[in-house]
Amino acid sequence: MKQLLKISQEASTRESRVSTMTHEQLMTHRQNQQRISMIVSYVVLTILALLFIAPILFMIIGSFKPDNLVLVEAGSLKAFIPDNPTLQNYQDVFNRVNFTRFFWNSIFITGAIVLFGLLVNSMAAYAFSRLQWRGRDIIFPIIIALMIIPFEAIAVPLFFQMTWLGLRNTYTAQIIPFIANAFSIYLFYTFFIVLPKELEEAARVDGAGPIRTFFEIIVPVSKPVFASVAILTFLTQWGSFLWPTMIAVGERVRPLPVAIAQFQTLPPIQWGDIMAFGVMMVAPMLVIFLMFQKWFVQGVASSGIKG
Repeated sequence: MKQLLKISQEASTRESRVSTMTHEQLMTHRQNQQRISMIVSYVVLTILALLFIAPILFMIIGSFKPDNLVLVEAGSLKAFIPDNPTLQNYQDVFNRVNFTRFFWNSIFITGAIVLFGLLVNSMAAYAFSRLQWRGRDIIFPIIIALMIIPFEAIAVPLFFQMTWLGLRNTYTAQIIPFIANAFSIYLFYTFFIVLPKELEEAARVDGAGPIRTFFEIIVPVSKPVFASVAILTFLTQWGSFLWPTMIAVGERVRPLPVAIAQFQTLPPIQWGDIMAFGVMMVAPMLVIFLMFQKWFVQGVASSGIKG
């Protein structure tokens, strides 16, 4: 009997050891799979990042190369290696066209749209999300539905309207039509709707009205969504091409996207100069994004915008 019990205990011990070894092997196998999966993911993401960054690097490096080397080396890795770097291309841009004027036009137009847009769209979204007024539930869906209408569908009627009002070839025609934006209102709305109502109730107890509550209570806690809307609006308007092409006739109000399109065909065609023009046009976009990227990420996450 004792021998049977001893044999049974030994068998049980062996099974326990085998089970433990199997569990450890299984865990090790899973960890190895996770490491391999992570390595593959990083490799794939690195390759994709290089593919997206390559055109920008080509433009930046090409802007410092002599014009006769920009396209000659485009089919090899030498295109990404600075060869005889020079600032002549940047000097040529300022000598050949009034770049300072074009840059100022883009800064003024885009800045005005961003600033006035933040004010108008945020106040509209606050009215829709927090205030009770007749017709709110009818007007808001109509505004949201406007997001599906592409600008190209209204460009011609808007052009005739601006011409009829005598606003063609002016800053006004490039700013006013883009201040109110349905998508910006929606982004503000999704952020404001989830804010604790206790904040506004406390302000009302102190005698604050809707306007004071908005500027002193809501705006300070809404920096992420303001940054998100500002960046998205800036990127969209800075690269706008169709409308300025239609409405801006002279150099006095011509922004950078239209200017670079005309500069590209300006004889003699110098690709080094074109690259330099492109770098100076893209640089403000990168600067703005890097300055507000922290708030932008927070705003995107809190607004429920994914991918």
